[in-house]
Amino acid sequence: MEGAQTAPPAQATPPVQATPPAQATQTPQANQPAQWRETINLDELWEGDMTSVTVEGETVLLINVGGQVRAYANTCPHQAGPLDEGDFDGETLICARHLWEFDADTGCGINPDNARLTVFGCKVGDDGTIWVDVGR
Repeated sequence: MEGAQTAPPAQATPPVQATPPAQATQTPQANQPAQWRETINLDELWEGDMTSVTVEGETVLLINVGGQVRAYANTCPHQAGPLDEGDFDGETLICARHLWEFDADTGCGINPDNARLTVFGCKVGDDGTIWVDVGR
């Protein structure tokens, strides 16, 4: 038929990478394959607590927010102050240096609201091991 248009070919869906059974709490960095590294056990990070660990040379802040573990770079985006020296009330993370505030569940800035923490992949294994992917 003249003038008839054909539909573009369907895009193939990329395969989903299988991971061991675990409670995924955050996704790995960009389009790189996950490089999960073992850190501490969930028994060492109670709900409402935070601690820093080192993963592949990166200082990572682990936070237990309502039973869900989050992983962020342990540096405030303002002046690179260590976030683990700040305060955490179970919902809000406050940098000790200049009192910048972040939503601990999302890493989004509260004050100022245009700031954002660097998010790392994080999951908790069936045995309670906290796994982190810093994208390296």
